[in-house]
Amino acid sequence: MFWFWFFVGPALALAIFSLRGERKRVQFVAERLEPNPQAALPPATVIVPMEGLKDRLGENLAALASLDYPEYELILVARRASDIPGGALPRRVNVVLGGAKGVTGSEKIQNMLAGVRSSTKRSEVIAFADGAGRVSKAWLRALVQALSEPRAGAATGFYWYLPDPPDFWSLVRSVWHAPIAALLGTDNRVLWRGSLAIRKAFFFDLQVPQLWQNAESGEDELRCAVANVGLQIVFAPAAMVACPGRTSMREFFGAARRQMIIARQHWPALWREALAAHLFYCGGMAAAIVASIRGSRGAEWALVVQLGLGMLKGVNRATLAKAELPDHEQWFKRHAWVHSLWVPLVTWIWLCVLLSSAFTRKISWLGRRYDDLPPASKTAS
Repeated sequence: MFWFWFFVGPALALAIFSLRGERKRVQFVAERLEPNPQAALPPATVIVPMEGLKDRLGENLAALASLDYPEYELILVARRASDIPGGALPRRVNVVLGGAKGVTGSEKIQNMLAGVRSSTKRSEVIAFADGAGRVSKAWLRALVQALSEPRAGAATGFYWYLPDPPDFWSLVRSVWHAPIAALLGTDNRVLWRGSLAIRKAFFFDLQVPQLWQNAESGEDELRCAVANVGLQIVFAPAAMVACPGRTSMREFFGAARRQMIIARQHWPALWREALAAHLFYCGGMAAAIVASIRGSRGAEWALVVQLGLGMLKGVNRATLAKAELPDHEQWFKRHAWVHSLWVPLVTWIWLCVLLSSAFTRKISWLGRRYDDLPPASKTAS
């Protein structure tokens, strides 16, 4: 009985505690999905840095070329012309080839900086987009509107996997990734370079090009630079991006493990919290199932409550994502149920991925192997 309550008690407490901030997050998202007709919309540059092959690049670029924004330019940056699939370019895109000179960071960082240097002088805002994601017409407007909030140093969206057509592992990835997307809100600790905006003058005031000289992703360096001057990365819910691509089991586990290795290095406290929570969640589930098989009616109810709370939170995540991605309402009508019913299964997958990331700092990405991740940047206290 001791082991039953050792796992089940904390598991139930954690499940209840995790729901505490849901109402606040719902209010936050609802308020920021409302358009602000009074918001200033200065000239902007949207930069799409290429790195590797992108599914449906032509469709995604077409969406970026038809944004509801008064004045912006669209720049696609690639190392070579052969990196761009034939027929993928819309009419209004400007292409920059060759990357940034004198930069030793990743190919994507080089292309991001090359796009900044090629932007028109009229641009007051720089926005970065990912060629693998599908944006809404309001995407850029939402990011720029978020920059007008008090203490906003930069604005970010995030991405949600909406595999089309779906298969088992692609839907598993969607459910597995949903708790990461749910981290964005009032106390935002996440930044994604695939949906990001920053004022151009502030970008250079922070000396971001120098910070990115040797960077791999650039996200941690920018996040810390903004924090060091007392500003925040503001989440713009309407700047969420749909990723319709599919994945295999091997690709999914490789990418998930890589993300958690990076998280352990750059957000160690958050990683430890996730590992401890999933040890108790899975331990509580297993203990309740064993006790239920042995005839304990109390264990049956404990299992129902634990699973019910987790599935309820999954429903809330999917509901908010549906509001943030209105162009994909039909996908949610057909497949949102997996974000409820598959939560118990994916909880175990989370535990496996976290444990597999606990004993190494080696990752592989786009054909490159990194044997030792660089230390996390330091923020001002």
